[in-house]
Amino acid sequence: MVSEMIPERHPTVPVQVDGVTIGGGAPVVVQSMTNTDTADVEATVAQVAELARAGSELVRITVNNEAAARAVPAIRERLDAMDVNVPLVGDFHFNGARLLEKYAECAQALAKYRINPGNVGSGETRDASFAAMIEKAMEHGKAVRIGVNWGSLDKQLVARMMDENARSDEPLEADAMTREIMVTSALESAARAEALGLGRDRIVLSCKMSGVQDLIAVYRLLASRSDYALHLGLTEAGMGSKGIVASTAALAVLLQQGIGDTIRVSLTPEPGGDRTLEVKVAQQILQTMGLRDFTPHVIACPGCGRTTSTYFQELAQQIQDYLDARMASWRHQYPGVEALSVAVMGCVVNGPGESRHADIGISLPGTGERPAAPVYVDGEKRVTLKGEGIAEAFQEIVEAYVRERFGRS
Repeated sequence: MVSEMIPERHPTVPVQVDGVTIGGGAPVVVQSMTNTDTADVEATVAQVAELARAGSELVRITVNNEAAARAVPAIRERLDAMDVNVPLVGDFHFNGARLLEKYAECAQALAKYRINPGNVGSGETRDASFAAMIEKAMEHGKAVRIGVNWGSLDKQLVARMMDENARSDEPLEADAMTREIMVTSALESAARAEALGLGRDRIVLSCKMSGVQDLIAVYRLLASRSDYALHLGLTEAGMGSKGIVASTAALAVLLQQGIGDTIRVSLTPEPGGDRTLEVKVAQQILQTMGLRDFTPHVIACPGCGRTTSTYFQELAQQIQDYLDARMASWRHQYPGVEALSVAVMGCVVNGPGESRHADIGISLPGTGERPAAPVYVDGEKRVTLKGEGIAEAFQEIVEAYVRERFGRS
């Protein structure tokens, strides 16, 4: 089985974020981030709810100014009234210490703070700002993600480590040195947070880069030196298929090696595009790797010269849309239905075999084949569908199977 091929997870300390467990062997958590103006309560509430309903288990919002900080409690209140209980993560840069100090209701409404150690000031100001944010996290019982980003490294740390590297008998190359600086920034910041009194079970680390190989290398290094819970994400992944492929390539390698406790796929949305795409891609990465189940898996024939008709493509889309629509109620009514597998195949070459391997499968006729569609249930041929209404008849079979298999107590 696929699950037996997945290596053990890198051991990390579990972090509780309003009922969501990150690390400690818990299932990998899917995150997302809004792109609304947080001060616009209505728009932000709508997008958070949309992301949560798509399956995001944590949603990060920007808290960049006083208007945003004032809006956070209202956003939390509105979401609770809608029964959208997803934890909110506050993304702070530059002025986070001041906002958390001035707006206590904001500090309390958030479930977790994201702090970038490269963007909290410099010198003594940096140390004081970082300490103030950690103290607020302790005061309100919140978790913290210390998120290092290669585009905003602490300049003093960079200068110090570059000087040390230049004096070394075996200096590191530039790329390796960048990764070393990032890991050092994360670990030194985490150590400082612990020294201030924040528990290890309240700290999540991330070291985000925009290059696939760089990201893989830096997280391998970070995992080898710590047991903090780790947040994975390829920063500035890009738009469309480029962003999806790059994120998948990077995250899949790390997850296969047991590294990563929570992930975000940072896609640049197309104008007017669906923000929930980043949630769906993250879920698909985890489900395809056998790490988690989110929705029934549809195995569909890609088509070839034997399937010149588009009928099986249309049926596959109908079945996928049907499953997506039904999951809203199935998820609560039929626990475990996420593991269901459905095959929609297009000819006799692989159709019957793939259909037998799925929980439920249908093998449609290819070009020139007999106009009949055998349906297989748990590996056995159940019925052959013919004529109009095959999609509807197959959906009824799926519905009955779900009710019978997953409706049992």
